[in-house]
Amino acid sequence: MIEAKARDFIAEIGRSMFERRLTFGSSGNISMKIADGWLMTPTGSSLGRLDPARLSKLDEQGRLVAGDEPTKESFLHLAMYRERAKAGAVVHLHSTHSVAVSCLDGINPDDVLPPITAYYVMRVGKLPLIPYYAPGNKALGEAVGKMAAQHNAVLLANHGPVVAGTTLTAAVDAIEELEETARLYLLLHGRPTRYLTPEQIEDLKRRFPPAG
Repeated sequence: MIEAKARDFIAEIGRSMFERRLTFGSSGNISMKIADGWLMTPTGSSLGRLDPARLSKLDEQGRLVAGDEPTKESFLHLAMYRERAKAGAVVHLHSTHSVAVSCLDGINPDDVLPPITAYYVMRVGKLPLIPYYAPGNKALGEAVGKMAAQHNAVLLANHGPVVAGTTLTAAVDAIEELEETARLYLLLHGRPTRYLTPEQIEDLKRRFPPAG
């Protein structure tokens, strides 16, 4: 995708997620790989009011070369790109239900959400929990990087999800599936629930190999 179209697409996607209340205020950020680096949403910006011309442009070393200062969480995006060679985009949200799950005591840190639906297994798979770090702490990027090689999505404790995809559409589809699964998990919490079996999960993995 040419850069001008990529800029417009990021703004379109950001506005869509904001209007559907998947992100609030100036929370959340988006990045997209382009031919000579990355485009990222600027620091302090609302995803509902992005100006395509003011998006941050980073070179292949992660240095700002044009536009406004990038999101303070740019290191999370770069950590995902370093470990996932096929990643074409990364989305990070503070979406309500995912954040709520990230705050629960006693969840499995190796795989936070159970396999409720086939589409969750296909688009997200296993979801590890990254321990809590204060916003802006670069150690969070290191922790995400350690998990990113094996997982296209991680959940930051008391914070929110970070998801990579081969394209921006794929990353958005996955993070929305994650948020919906978190909502279902909270709705079902405490009730007898029929999850997908290990055999059903393996069948899905064979039919639909994960990408991104």
